[in-house]
Amino acid sequence: MPSSAARRRTVAAVHAAPVFMDTEATVDKAVGFIEQAGREGIDLLVFPETFVPGYPYWIEAYAPLDQQAVDAVYAGASVEVPGPGIDRVRSACRRAGVGIVLGVSERLAGTRTCFNSQVFVDPDGALLGVHRKLQPTYAERMVWAQGGGATLGVFDSVLGRVGGLVCWEHTMNLARQALIVQGQEIHAAAWPGLSTMAGFETVADTQIDAMMKTHALTAQAFVVSAGNPVDQTCLDWMESALGPQKHITAGGGWSTVIHPFTQYLAGPHTGPEERLVTATIDLADLDAVKVWVDSRGHYARPEILGLRVDQRPLWHDEGEHRWPAPAGGRESENPDRTD
Repeated sequence: MPSSAARRRTVAAVHAAPVFMDTEATVDKAVGFIEQAGREGIDLLVFPETFVPGYPYWIEAYAPLDQQAVDAVYAGASVEVPGPGIDRVRSACRRAGVGIVLGVSERLAGTRTCFNSQVFVDPDGALLGVHRKLQPTYAERMVWAQGGGATLGVFDSVLGRVGGLVCWEHTMNLARQALIVQGQEIHAAAWPGLSTMAGFETVADTQIDAMMKTHALTAQAFVVSAGNPVDQTCLDWMESALGPQKHITAGGGWSTVIHPFTQYLAGPHTGPEERLVTATIDLADLDAVKVWVDSRGHYARPEILGLRVDQRPLWHDEGEHRWPAPAGGRESENPDRTD
């Protein structure tokens, strides 16, 4: 059956570095990419892991006791959701007609506790919701708390059913399955510049490639994977704040768009060149793929296999939000404000 133009979407992974540890400037940069996407007819942008205010690479490179001061700075540079920075992004989405999945370090309102989060915004500026990384990896536990099942969801966007996971959450097969059983159609994957870390230079991109293709096929979903390169600004900031280190280098990132049958539709792109890795996807392709394998349907075998997800609120704010927050409503302040 011919594809319907109404089911086609143009999607892009943002392969770019933040203005490291400068929250306002990085929000400005995100707004710039949203405006560019609007001019180029892109419907959905996926940003790298904690694009705002940047991934805290120092946690992998310095002794824990040397990091206390910068960890406190990082919590201060993190953003509340909803909040002024997210309002600016929402307003840009509404003006440009572009949906986004934005990686942020999210600060829990009224605390200094942070999460490694993805923020989902529809093209009309509506705040669909937030996903908080379930399990911070390795040294990430020094800066981020654990997310809960209340944020492990797929969102009904005008662009399709969109969900996401962060970095090595993709090794959590049951977390991926939780998105699959919710009928995910587009998967937003957020990564740091993993191949720039000592010991990962030759294996990181292979690992990411394998996980992204695995999810594309097992979920029967289009995967948009965004990874940020490490730039000199990041390295200079760490050296200025903490001293010389040899464990993180410049470059890296790995960004692509993958079809449910695992073909690359764009990329993969890696290295310091910043760009939007863009492809047109057709949700009608899912119909043909699911003739072969349908993980929510005939391949589920519910009489043999089962999944339990505890979706009760874990943190005090998770029962307060009412998602989606409409573009002009108050889940945050006026999304057009600029303070």
